[in-house]
Amino acid sequence: MDILIVGTGYVGLVTGACFAEMGNRVVCLDLNGAKIAALKEGEIPIFEPGLKDLVERGVAAERLSFTTSYAEGVAGANICFLALPTPSKEDGSCDLSYLEAATKSIAREMTEYKLIVNKSTAPVGTTQAVRGWIEEVLRERNLSIPFDVASNPEFLKEGAAIADFMKPDRVVLGCDSEQAERLLRNLYSAFTLRGSERILSMDPASAELSKYASNAMLALRISFMNEMAALCERLGASIHEVRKAVGLDPRIGSQFLYAGAGFGGSCFPKDIAALSQMARVCEAPTLLIQAVEMVNQKQKRVLGEKLELYFANLGGLAGKRIAVWGLSFKPDTDDIREASSLTLLALLLERQASISVYDPVASSKVHALYGEDLDYANSPYEAAEEADAVVLVTEWRELRCIDLEKLARVMRGRAFFDGRNQYDEEEMAHAGLDYFGIGCGRPLLRNALLSEPT
Repeated sequence: MDILIVGTGYVGLVTGACFAEMGNRVVCLDLNGAKIAALKEGEIPIFEPGLKDLVERGVAAERLSFTTSYAEGVAGANICFLALPTPSKEDGSCDLSYLEAATKSIAREMTEYKLIVNKSTAPVGTTQAVRGWIEEVLRERNLSIPFDVASNPEFLKEGAAIADFMKPDRVVLGCDSEQAERLLRNLYSAFTLRGSERILSMDPASAELSKYASNAMLALRISFMNEMAALCERLGASIHEVRKAVGLDPRIGSQFLYAGAGFGGSCFPKDIAALSQMARVCEAPTLLIQAVEMVNQKQKRVLGEKLELYFANLGGLAGKRIAVWGLSFKPDTDDIREASSLTLLALLLERQASISVYDPVASSKVHALYGEDLDYANSPYEAAEEADAVVLVTEWRELRCIDLEKLARVMRGRAFFDGRNQYDEEEMAHAGLDYFGIGCGRPLLRNALLSEPT
């Protein structure tokens, strides 16, 4: 099948490379000339494990190409996918201007039937909006060309996007025509050999809402466990044990029940804001969804609050050397959008702390924000040298098997704040480190929390 992908970000580039891997001819289009030139030279603009190899195979097989020309991209395509950013406006609603511009550009080049598929996360009603934009351009051209519009939301996790695409747990198709559904079912059949029941056909509005509902449910579980972790610290319980007991209930399950320093990224925060805004517009209050975001914003401040409590009787944070491990919003990505590390860094800079940071891939993006206000290390141990405290924010794999005795030797202080509950408290204590997790750890901090007014 001949496919056009408009947008070469996380979703667009992964989608294009995976379709090409399965034998389709794919053109990826982006108006950023520098990005397209880099892609043609084999440079991948994002960090996603396995993506570079996939792109190289597609290009070598002449099934994957890149362009800035809508005329070139639209001409040979049966299906045109929209994989564009939909950033939040101040009121939480989605900015659809990129979608509108791309849709109208496609419509200006259409000469025969096309299926236009929105893969961008966009509010309910976007499919109809896309249809309206195409009809507007065709009227301006005095042409009557058949076309269909469908919604095909993505359910990809950054860091595991290729595996998610190649072996999807479900494919959601929001179609209002048999032809559109047939084309998309044929396209995705190669990815769903485990059974056609994994391809779900529904109306476009339901498909659009399914993406928001899925992300809201996952975010809800995270925020719920973070609230339970706060209770654990005040009541002397362990969030580890609570999680095990809750997760073994088959009605609940164990996924996304890990307390931590809050969620970030390009999806959860933006989608929750958009879902709340949609609900306000149609006068259907979503109090639970609003609470999820409130809890998450509070949780992003927890590590900074713990540091302030720890150093309160030691002269405060001013002048203290704090090492921050992990800057991306999650492992296996260089994406720092809405990352918890940014909230922590802002507080530490405000308190005039000295900050060293380490991240395997995201340091350059943080450097673009903070410049020389931070020290950028090439290893976790280098970051920890002469540090009064170390803070784990992102649970990169390489940080799982740290030599704790070596860490204790290079540090000046003894405080370790685990924002992802990755380490064992007893092993930390054996190495001589004061360990503070989320909903677990030493009672010293719990006592300090208990003394604080609520």
